Amino acid sequence: MVKPTSSPTSSNIKSYQCAIALGSNLGDSLAIVRAALDYLASTPEVEVVEVSHWYRTKPVTEAIAGLYSDRSTTEASPVTQPDYINGCALLRTSLMPNRLLAVLLATEAHFGRERRERWGARTLDLDILLYENFVLDTPNLTIPHPRMCDRAFVLLPLAEIVPDWIHPINGSTIGKLAIDPPDIYICSPQKLNSEDTLE
Repeated sequence: MVKPTSSPTSSNIKSYQCAIALGSNLGDSLAIVRAALDYLASTPEVEVVEVSHWYRTKPVTEAIAGLYSDRSTTEASPVTQPDYINGCALLRTSLMPNRLLAVLLATEAHFGRERRERWGARTLDLDILLYENFVLDTPNLTIPHPRMCDRAFVLLPLAEIVPDWIHPINGSTIGKLAIDPPDIYICSPQKLNSEDTLE
């Protein structure tokens, strides 16, 4: 786990703990997700507290999403997308969820994200996973993230940094949810060491 240096929020402003997921599979993905954290840390209302290891994962597309519940599956259907780099970060922020979402969307745009199709390849994907113990369901934002409990590429890195955080809907800790994620054989996450590159 990496604890980066970043600009803390002002001590006289109430701040909230939240967890985000980062992913990329276009361009120099490892450089992009690292640069995205630096970009977020430059936002005055955001402090990057802790960052997981990065994981190389196979794409999970809409075509194979239905296999989540089939734990005997060892091979995914062929896909044309490159592998992803995924990780998670713990933030403290004075921004409320919708304002934080706006910052994340602006960060994606800064790194060239184009929203052309669902499940498509992307230069950068940023998602709010948890925000304190909030439960929120609006047309623009759902917290906790509605698919996080199905995703090994979210749960494994998230469990590195917040294993004891209790999911506010199902009551399980992130550490427990990460023991046997339903898509583990589909996305096959491989933890990268700090010195690893994508060559």
